[in-house]
Amino acid sequence: MSAPDRLAAYLERLRLDAPPSPDADGLARVQAAHRRAIAFENLDILLRRPIRIDSDSVFDKLVTRRRGGYCFEQNRLLADMLAALGLPNRPLLARVQMRLAPGEIPPRTHMLLLLELDGEPWIADAGFGGSFAPPLPLRDGASAATEDGARHRLRRIGQPGDLTGEWLLERAGSPSAMDERALFTDEWQPQYAFDLAPVSPIDLELSNHWTATRPDTRFTTLHIASIVLPDGFTALMDRMLTQVRGSVSEKRELTGPADYSTALADLFGLSVSADEVAALPLFASAAP
Repeated sequence: MSAPDRLAAYLERLRLDAPPSPDADGLARVQAAHRRAIAFENLDILLRRPIRIDSDSVFDKLVTRRRGGYCFEQNRLLADMLAALGLPNRPLLARVQMRLAPGEIPPRTHMLLLLELDGEPWIADAGFGGSFAPPLPLRDGASAATEDGARHRLRRIGQPGDLTGEWLLERAGSPSAMDERALFTDEWQPQYAFDLAPVSPIDLELSNHWTATRPDTRFTTLHIASIVLPDGFTALMDRMLTQVRGSVSEKRELTGPADYSTALADLFGLSVSADEVAALPLFASAAP
């Protein structure tokens, strides 16, 4: 498929009828549409499939086969499509800061993007599994509100080369519109820390491999799916489904493979076959 055809297919997947402009408004429009159309999910890890993050594999999975993925997949696709829209960018690696023990330094297992708009650096991220974080200019104190009532801001916390990071993304808002790692407070909470060091493709491969294969982590033990709504968040953690719209939060437990398949299709827009759902450890362990 040619580059123009790929871009057209991506925009159709995002339900955008025209290419957004190559500026801050266009970037915000693309990222919001991406998060509302392509679910964050890790089901291929539980199905013991490799997570490939080259451009062809990611496009095939997330656009052609209408699946979702996690940060290394989501932001690979976003990076390619932004470049096609006239917004060149490069990857950064981050340390997720949610629910850390005192003194703990987590691995660099999150990918985001750095780009330049009107001579100023910005960050973009379509692959963080929590609530929607809009693009932000890379300035100390830069902040933005989102339609779910949350706020995000950037703080400069260190110097280039500092082990714990140079920049910190924070969120304040309802913890119910986040994943299970959020503390039960609407005050500012750290999301991830990062620096601007160059990142090579093999760095991404290494971090992706760790994330997809390390035993006893949330990605290798939990069945995860989430998608952003204009005014909230829908998340699936194993059998527990959470739907947040504004100030209203509802939870229910999915009853079995058929209910699970329906939720994946109807709520997350995921094309996962009945055989694949039945093969997930969540249900395969209960098979006779």
